[in-house]
Amino acid sequence: MTDLGSGPAFDCVIIGGGPAGKTAALYLARYRRRILLVDDGDSRARLAPHSHNYPGASEGVSGQTLLAALDAQLRAYPVEMRRGLATELSREEAGFAVTVNDRRLAARSILLATGIKDHRPEFEPHDPAVIDGLLRYCPICDGYEGRDQRLCVIGPAEKAAGKALFLRSFTASVTLATTDAADALSEATARELAELGVAVRELAPTRPLLRRGNTLVVSYRTGDSEAFDGVYPALGATPGSALAGALGAEVDEAGCLLVDERYATSVPGLYAAGDVVSDIHQISVAIGHAAVAATSIHNSLPRAPAPQPPL
Repeated sequence: MTDLGSGPAFDCVIIGGGPAGKTAALYLARYRRRILLVDDGDSRARLAPHSHNYPGASEGVSGQTLLAALDAQLRAYPVEMRRGLATELSREEAGFAVTVNDRRLAARSILLATGIKDHRPEFEPHDPAVIDGLLRYCPICDGYEGRDQRLCVIGPAEKAAGKALFLRSFTASVTLATTDAADALSEATARELAELGVAVRELAPTRPLLRRGNTLVVSYRTGDSEAFDGVYPALGATPGSALAGALGAEVDEAGCLLVDERYATSVPGLYAAGDVVSDIHQISVAIGHAAVAATSIHNSLPRAPAPQPPL
């Protein structure tokens, strides 16, 4: 481990051990760069039950299986890995200082693959319900698996309506359970929901979800309830952009980092990839970001010629 001032800096410190972070580590290792991968073990992908739209995975792949496969692939290269949290990031004359588990480390560049944190509904146990496919966050990922099922979307009326309308392509049975008043819907949105047969109810303010076998029971403000095959929270998410924000990196209205075509942020030497820069939260998208970002980082750093072979 390279403490600040104790030796050569890392060419890049990658913060985030999800698909984007691990892919970037693979690319930079193959470019023969000296890198550190910081992984807090809490990638959003680890709860993905079975992704069927990941290219080449004809039988689908779970998030945990994919992450384990990436770890195995990285073990073939000299990648330094650190389990823990990066808690502080600052600019230094030669690049950056990053604090990981209370140690300050030197880096010429930084790649943030810190993802997002979903705002969760009031429900426990949360993680088993996600792994079992009852609580679902990504209709792009698994809407097809929900075809002809009874599905419910919960969240603020106008925002959650978009997800309910999206799901209507997969099943005729979609309910929107609003966390605010149902009359918060605009006239146009309410009309579209009605035309497509999406029921609109108001969610109970306390203990709105209960697991019953292979269903989730949704309770309404009126006191009645219904069982669903899948429930999609649409409660928003917090991007992991705080470290970059402290350096003045530009973000959009949602807090996602703004990047250019090389996945460079507005702070020189600071790059970002994956969900922290995109509203399309897809593993394949994150991996594409990471490949471009890692190559951009490699090309931005001083050349590191391989040594001449011995005579």
